[in-house]
Amino acid sequence: MRLIQNMTSIAESAAPPRAIRMAVIGGSGVGKTALVVRFLTRRFIGDYERNAGNLYSREVQVDGEQVTIQVQDTPGVEMTDNTINLPDHVTCSVQWADAVVLVYSTTDRRSFDLIEQLHRQVVRTGGGNMPPVILLANKSDLLHLRCVDPQQGPLLASTLGCSFYEVSASEDYSQVHRAFHRLCCQLAKQQPPATAAPPAATNSTEKRRSPLIPRPKSPNMQDLKRRFRQALSAKVRTVTSV
Repeated sequence: MRLIQNMTSIAESAAPPRAIRMAVIGGSGVGKTALVVRFLTRRFIGDYERNAGNLYSREVQVDGEQVTIQVQDTPGVEMTDNTINLPDHVTCSVQWADAVVLVYSTTDRRSFDLIEQLHRQVVRTGGGNMPPVILLANKSDLLHLRCVDPQQGPLLASTLGCSFYEVSASEDYSQVHRAFHRLCCQLAKQQPPATAAPPAATNSTEKRRSPLIPRPKSPNMQDLKRRFRQALSAKVRTVTSV
């Protein structure tokens, strides 16, 4: 009996932290990568390769519990003749994610006009398992370039039934943190605590998920990693508090 209790204790202590998976979707150049990196590292680099579609992961504390946050940065969506071209990678990201972050730029009217169609695609792809959605308006600091009125974002979010945040990835970390943090807390409350799974079940899960999110290779990733080496400090790889 004692042996069984010890084995149970070891299994519980070895249980991996629960994962919170988010997909960030929006038009090209709206600042999706900047927002993701700003949230996970507190830093703003300012120059990223577009459409890289990278998966970012970090262990953090959410409401006192250790969780793994995985954020899928998706390639920018384009509109042609009032019709969006949604890459398969984006569709797979929605199927994989626990929540979706829709992003537009206050300086790009076309990126705002994309949002309703993107939301319809999320609803269609999610089906009965529709993930929570939040709407982020980025680049709020560029007042002289604004093309989307401040009132339009909240009105659209109300129509879509989602939360709205106007942020600046370059100027204010606290705004970005608040938006993602609230979403993380919401998801953490919805999901059951992480439990140890048998190796066979874990392997099956990994096999099921692995095809969903392709990890595209970029010819400039090595250069990007070198540039991030100093910016992404050792804190990124340790458990910190969100």
